[in-house]
Amino acid sequence: MIRLLRLVIVLLALLPGASLAQRGAALLIADEVVMEDGTLIATGNVEAVQDGRRLRAQRIIYDRNAGTLEIEGPITLFDGDYTTVLADEGKLDSDLRNGIMTGARVVMDDQLQMAATQVTRTEGRYYQVYKAAVTSCRVCSDGGTPLWQIRARRIVHDAETRQLYLDGAQFRVGPVPLAYFPRLRLPDPTVTRATGFLKPVLYNSSLLGAGLKVPYFIRMGDSRDLTLTPFLSGKTRTLEFRYRQAFASGDINFKGAFSSDDLLPGETRGYVFGRGVFSLPEDYVLRFNIEAARDNAYLVDYNYSDQDRLKSDITVERVKRDEWRRAALTYYHSLRVGEDSSTLPTSVADLDYEKRIFPSLIGGELRIAAEAHGHYRWSTLSTDGPDYDLFADGRDVARIMTSADWLRSWTLYGGLRATAQTGVAVDHIRVYQGGTTSLPSVTQATPNAAVTLRYPLAKTTPAGTTHLIEPVVQLAWVGGHTPNIANDESTRTEFDEGNLLSLSRFAAADRRERGASASYGVSWTRAAPGGMRSTFTVGQIARDREQREATGELTFSPSSGLRGITSDVLIAGQIETGNGLTLTARGLMGETWKSSKAEARASWGKDAFWMGATYIWLPADVQEDRPGIVSEWTLNGSYRVSRHWTGRAEWRYNAASDRTVHAGLGVTYTNECVDVSLSASRRFTTSSILDPSTDILLTVGLRGFSARTDDKSYVRECKK
Repeated sequence: MIRLLRLVIVLLALLPGASLAQRGAALLIADEVVMEDGTLIATGNVEAVQDGRRLRAQRIIYDRNAGTLEIEGPITLFDGDYTTVLADEGKLDSDLRNGIMTGARVVMDDQLQMAATQVTRTEGRYYQVYKAAVTSCRVCSDGGTPLWQIRARRIVHDAETRQLYLDGAQFRVGPVPLAYFPRLRLPDPTVTRATGFLKPVLYNSSLLGAGLKVPYFIRMGDSRDLTLTPFLSGKTRTLEFRYRQAFASGDINFKGAFSSDDLLPGETRGYVFGRGVFSLPEDYVLRFNIEAARDNAYLVDYNYSDQDRLKSDITVERVKRDEWRRAALTYYHSLRVGEDSSTLPTSVADLDYEKRIFPSLIGGELRIAAEAHGHYRWSTLSTDGPDYDLFADGRDVARIMTSADWLRSWTLYGGLRATAQTGVAVDHIRVYQGGTTSLPSVTQATPNAAVTLRYPLAKTTPAGTTHLIEPVVQLAWVGGHTPNIANDESTRTEFDEGNLLSLSRFAAADRRERGASASYGVSWTRAAPGGMRSTFTVGQIARDREQREATGELTFSPSSGLRGITSDVLIAGQIETGNGLTLTARGLMGETWKSSKAEARASWGKDAFWMGATYIWLPADVQEDRPGIVSEWTLNGSYRVSRHWTGRAEWRYNAASDRTVHAGLGVTYTNECVDVSLSASRRFTTSSILDPSTDILLTVGLRGFSARTDDKSYVRECKK
């Protein structure tokens, strides 16, 4: 008899009628099928499919009267969800939901596998595995011992709750047993959130001593969870926490810690950071952020954060195409040595509104804006009272601003683009506890007018490279004068390509640039077919007067690049290559082409290598509270040395003082079943509240239990 090629038989007549009434029909495919006295024998490349479940074997004997399948292997059974059973032989019922298989291996989600002498399947829900070993490590055919495994007398897998229950579990690394658990429950690989322990961290600090962090994750429902992490060492008793909750309209996230340590004996130290985002009616969005610490050194001592000023705020905002509304309350707290939060403008309130209107009668665009701002110092000292101190005053400021600006653009002969702008701003500023150094209140109107001309020139070469050169010039005038009002908001001014054509470059509306000015520059953009793209911008500003305070002092700081009648020359550029290299640089050049500010950033990432470098140079500037030169390098990078090993490093160096600020090294070993990370870092900074410290962390995580390993590049290969 010629062998049948994949004979297909629908078992409508073979399966019991009751089973067919409740479940879909089965499909059988085999090389040869024989029917004898109500018994079906399928031989050769047998495959049976029913309700998504799929069985493959070399031979199946189906007893219609008993409703059972006797199967000769090798057997492959896929349950229709995420579990596959490989076995030598077995006996199952007709719908493949119940039965026994011997010499079996259960594979879950291609992540976790259990090997056992016998596997029992019950109710289509439970797998019971006897004398089993479970691991997520790749087990090769040569029978080698996996890197880690858990041996158990019995393992029950509940497909509904997606949990593994182990009796008499023994954890082994290689052949060496390390721990024994009479009862153990673990999530299977498909679970993303399950109550239980997370990977522990061995922590050693020169300040806090050697200790262990063991996070415990508590699933409090589908939408919230809590993680508690005790941290015990010879010098500290700490409890870290993280709470998350999702709502229908938003989410919240809080984290923090409480400590009792030998650094500040008898004191409870701690911090809390929190944030939240919620959608409100009419497209409004509510955001809040909370940052608080019990003492100035806690965050750095425990390596939680390098922040030296904490910011807490709540904001309600709505952004539309032609309208912006925002209301915000902000509170700042300083952790810096020598700063007293009571004398800083720590409490700030803001109301902002902007709208664009396109009037058909006059054309163009009408921009309307309104702003209300106030900041408060908790100190009650007056700036010129008997207790006057430059760093200890109680000056408070409230400000209201409204403005209306009209803009319209035209394309003139030859492609010249012209934009006309005119408008007026009305400001009212009131100062409390300002003494005689500042007027108590000021109200003034500031008119403005400007014309901007651009002449874009584009060219594409035969090779496909596009060049775009755009010279630009803006002639502007801003009326009014600078009143004798304390400068609280515009103490730091940045000059870059983003505000070259602005009418005012101050950070806030308590200061405005006055008089006539001309801003001019040119930009060049090049885009090549291979992915290389570069931009280059040069610009400068010329005015009819220097910007001065009412007292005669120059308003802009020496390092701002905006002092004098003519500003420094702005130079900025960026290069992106097709092989992952990006270079960005920006600088200000003075009259003698001496740099007054400079910064540069380079990054390169390709295949297994990534590196980033940053350099910043700032001159000494007392007006910006910078008594010395800032010259600093920051380097960080990572390199995947081999399939499983990845190294990383970071370095921060103060070139002005010729000393390292921070340095760190780390190495990670990753394969399909384990993730081991070792890192060491050193903080060299010191102050009256901070000491240099060294931190060493070792983290070991088992992959496969509620931790997916989608990146298959880390999977070990078996020897052929």
